[in-house]
Amino acid sequence: MQLGLSLGYWGARPPTDLVELVQAAEGLGYDAVWSAESWGSDAFSPLVWLAAHTERIRLGTGIVQISARTPTATAMHAVTLDHLSRGRLILGLGVSGPQVVEGWYGQPSQRPLARTREYVEILRRAFQRDEHLAFDGEFHQHPYTGEGSTGLGKPLKVMVHPLRSDIPIFIGAEGPKNVTQTAAIADGWLPLYYSPYRTEVYADQLAGAPPDFEVALNVAVTITPDDRPETIAEALAPVKGMLGFYVGGMGAKGQNFHTKLMARMGFAEEADSIQDLFLEGRRDEATAAVPNQFADEISLVGTPARIQDRLAAFADSPVTMLNVAPRSQDHLARVAEILLG
Repeated sequence: MQLGLSLGYWGARPPTDLVELVQAAEGLGYDAVWSAESWGSDAFSPLVWLAAHTERIRLGTGIVQISARTPTATAMHAVTLDHLSRGRLILGLGVSGPQVVEGWYGQPSQRPLARTREYVEILRRAFQRDEHLAFDGEFHQHPYTGEGSTGLGKPLKVMVHPLRSDIPIFIGAEGPKNVTQTAAIADGWLPLYYSPYRTEVYADQLAGAPPDFEVALNVAVTITPDDRPETIAEALAPVKGMLGFYVGGMGAKGQNFHTKLMARMGFAEEADSIQDLFLEGRRDEATAAVPNQFADEISLVGTPARIQDRLAAFADSPVTMLNVAPRSQDHLARVAEILLG
């Protein structure tokens, strides 16, 4: 199993140790580094900076939001970064939720599967550069001939010849139909959270994936001095905080992918309770309502021996890469020692 470094997106200020952290990860055998975006820092720019300071580590966008850019704009970013990094880009895409899509990008949020399918098809055609881009879809038209068109548009090819015509495309997906489509049209899947103890939740959706299909999972790794229940519970607090926020607040009632996923994973009653508490403004109670069992299943927490024992479940699952977010170079090295051996 490969190991990735998840940088996430910036907070109020950019981090000051990006280059040193990623260089250390590369030296320790980490396979990829992932940069994210929400409504602040973008996913591509940090990877350009890191490409100039590294040699081997793959550079992944985890994820680029498709409402932020037209597919051809994303193709230009991808082709450019793939050249600058000498073929190390992984292009991770996702639709995000209505709050971000409509609230920040000012775009409609309906029919995410169809929009993703068109987006990926246009990217593939742009990368392959076999012919001038002509596409007449529901959401994207090249050239555009609709209302307000001058009629002067013409099919074009990306001017820069791509270094790779098969730049790998990963998709962040949660819903069953979205994961099924991801296995059919993408090179990899970026789940938000996944339990290796409940592989049946996505077994049917992944059944049609090709043999080299990758699954890169973000997972919290917390090393504890002992495995007492109270110690484990304390170490799970950040994971429960994340789940409380995503399950409770990342979407409206009935329109939260994370709430639905937790329900499909066997925690329907708890998921509804978390969302109700969060939407009522009782955020601390929402976090407390996250079951320790669920938080423990989707993370690696405990002594090195406990973590290595639980790592076996991930190794036996479809997951091919664990993406971790160490807080220091020491933590980075400790995680690599435990997970890579």
